[in-house]
Amino acid sequence: MFTGIVEETGRVLGRTGSRLVVGAGAALDGMQVGSSLAVNGVCLTAVELGGDRVGFDVGPETLARSALGDLSTGDEVNLERPMRLDGFVGGHLVLGHVDGVGVVEAVDMDGETARVRIEWQDETLSPLLIPKGSVAVDGVSLTVAALGATAFEIMVIPHTLERTTLGGLRAGRRVNLEMDVIGKYVLRALSLREERR
Repeated sequence: MFTGIVEETGRVLGRTGSRLVVGAGAALDGMQVGSSLAVNGVCLTAVELGGDRVGFDVGPETLARSALGDLSTGDEVNLERPMRLDGFVGGHLVLGHVDGVGVVEAVDMDGETARVRIEWQDETLSPLLIPKGSVAVDGVSLTVAALGATAFEIMVIPHTLERTTLGGLRAGRRVNLEMDVIGKYVLRALSLREERR
């Protein structure tokens, strides 16, 4: 379980086959082989540790459901360690289980704040978004500022632009989307209720 508050950005050091190696600092504190780390919002298991680097094996399902396959050596990634159960939830409840990929349609600056429009690629995600609801974009907890038929907008403050990879968003870039877990449970419960009628 995560909160969508990115601790730091790391850098992709290499990719060989299914192995993704990331360089990091504070996010590796206390990590062991078998520990979880959210990388651009995707919960991954550390399989290799050494100094300031951590390796993960990324399976076909993860690559199919996320934008991790787009990463190249040198790319920055958002990193967050799992939340402690006695910790403060600064964002919202994020599982690290990406629901799908979105494509950035536009990034417009409004002063120092960015208005980012993201189109979702899977229409089943549509009912999981509500105006002023929560969404995680590449692991960053954000609020839906506007909602259209196939896209939504988020407002990203200067602090978040500086401290996460969102400051580098450009039109055409694919991003990981995780919808609010509470909405997913509500939608599932309602659909099961409908099926029984």
